[in-house]
Amino acid sequence: MAETEVLIIGCGIAGATAALQLARNPGRQITVITRAADPHESNTRYAQGGIIGRGVDDDPEILLADILAAGAGVSSPYAARILAEEGPTILHDVLEKAAGVKFDSDSSGQPLWGNEAAHSRRRILHVGDGTGAAIMSGLISALRSCPNITIESNITAVDLITFPHHSRDPLDNYRPIACHGAYMFNRPEHTVHRYLAAATVLATGGLGRIYRNTTNPTGARGDGLAMAHRAGARIVNAEYVQFHPTALAAPGAEGLLISEAVRGEGGILLTPDGRQFMTEYSPEWKDLAPRDVVARAIHHEMETHDYSYVLLDIASRMPAGAIRNRFPNIYAQCLKAGIDITQEPIPVVPAAHYFCGGVLVDEWGRSSIDNLYAVGEISCAGVHGANRLASTSLLEGLVWGNRAARHVEETLSTPRGLPAWGPRLSQAPAKKRPGFADVPPWDESGLFAEPDPALIQGDMQTIQNIMWHY
Repeated sequence: MAETEVLIIGCGIAGATAALQLARNPGRQITVITRAADPHESNTRYAQGGIIGRGVDDDPEILLADILAAGAGVSSPYAARILAEEGPTILHDVLEKAAGVKFDSDSSGQPLWGNEAAHSRRRILHVGDGTGAAIMSGLISALRSCPNITIESNITAVDLITFPHHSRDPLDNYRPIACHGAYMFNRPEHTVHRYLAAATVLATGGLGRIYRNTTNPTGARGDGLAMAHRAGARIVNAEYVQFHPTALAAPGAEGLLISEAVRGEGGILLTPDGRQFMTEYSPEWKDLAPRDVVARAIHHEMETHDYSYVLLDIASRMPAGAIRNRFPNIYAQCLKAGIDITQEPIPVVPAAHYFCGGVLVDEWGRSSIDNLYAVGEISCAGVHGANRLASTSLLEGLVWGNRAARHVEETLSTPRGLPAWGPRLSQAPAKKRPGFADVPPWDESGLFAEPDPALIQGDMQTIQNIMWHY
């Protein structure tokens, strides 16, 4: 059993940012939970291309237009504007100042702005092709320096604790649904514990692993989405799953992301017989068209001509030394798979990459359930619409992680738990915060033996194949 003021489930850029911002109040108690043994392990860690800053000759209106154009008419202009206006400032305050992330720069200290698909300006900040790993290193170090943050590893969230569903009080049926923490599975102990909290923040990431081919790590199974759905949270845009156009297609290395930045630096897509095909699908953007356009084009070429993959050529477009310097991780990983990207094109296929839908949240990360917030890929404020603009995901995690933290802090600091900008939390008649006596322990009745891992793996493969084909 554990009790905290703020429970954050997930430790990627969104969850870590929320924790770091909340910790600025030294009296605030924050618990961060991660299913991984290493807190650095998250979808964020695998982000290669970079994160949006404010490039040369750039401004929020230009970025907003790019986001809305990529979103295919489904993005929320209000949410996208928040991202465009606040993002670069939050990036500087949290990543560069608080977390100490050093983005690539030239000899004079000016940023080496990268370019990516569907961006009308060079505005991508990066650390080689390992931006996500650098960000997580800085954020986890910053979290560990905060005495009021507790990070617990090897803990998997099982279910949200919500009233009236888990309440012993029948009168809670007349109050709005409210979240009071979560049931957590301690993996080393094989036990489930109750974690109670005044505010709970879901930052559990995406669901790429429910597809056969994905760029996502093993933890991206949609756990948070399932928990939120069971609790009664509103889910939107679940049909919008972005497929990254270029994942490595090599035996034993399937799913390795080949960053959009490779095409941003001049890489071109070719059929196996050497035909440059993107001019046929997007005469204006060509190889730098939005991800959905490129992924559909590759899929169409593969289906029409029975190709197993297409080729991404950077070797003929960039000097070998520059390739190794700009893309050291991609170069090393491809070399392990027997492909020297400085000498030959890269075989690539589309793969499930990013969940554009999620738990519906407002501009402060509030879900439709009281006391429950969602930030990062698990959430949907409407920024991405039907298709995410490259390198907006890390920025969204920063912005909404920061905004959720602001709202939680204001809520917990305001008398009667009502935030200064609107009475969303605890609208029901005042009730004391529940304790362990009010929440039943996890019910393990009917559990007699460990399930067979082979059966679980078989079920998962069935799900992955269904999602891939249909």
